Amino acid sequence: MELPTPDDLRERRTELGLTQSKLADRADVSQPLIARIEGGDVDPRLSTLRRIVNALEEAEGGILRADELMNAPVHSVAPDDSVHETQDILDEGKYSQVPVVRDGTPVGLIGHSDIIQHDRENVGDLPVADVMHESIATVETDATIDEIDAYLTHNDAVLVVDAGETVGIITEADIAAHVS
Repeated sequence: MELPTPDDLRERRTELGLTQSKLADRADVSQPLIARIEGGDVDPRLSTLRRIVNALEEAEGGILRADELMNAPVHSVAPDDSVHETQDILDEGKYSQVPVVRDGTPVGLIGHSDIIQHDRENVGDLPVADVMHESIATVETDATIDEIDAYLTHNDAVLVVDAGETVGIITEADIAAHVS
């Protein structure tokens, strides 16, 4: 990753017609800090630089957010549903996994791999709660693609929530479809 120079930041900001104050507001930093960074007087933390670059990209319309990447509506199952019913939903919808939701709140995920890895002959008769994995990641609708991608490094899917309700799901395939 190549870091932008102070001149790069100033040039991008002026091309977008942003004042230092407007950029500072968008990046949630102070205007004097923007001035000092652009003047080369201070080396910002990487996290601060990332917020500034994200603010510039957002001003350019270049940041993808969860609500643009997610699949909606979400097809989900309840913890008490049978694995057999869930397998039918997976097959019919051609999904690799579906969220397990109780009263609108995500409690886990279940997919083909979870069902296959379960060692019992009568796995179809079991409730989803016995087979699902509880490790889930959730983000708000305004989460950036970078945030989502970080979660996907350790999770099969990311659930998108709004006011605690599951409103979408994002997988690596969704990211790849928007990036390529």
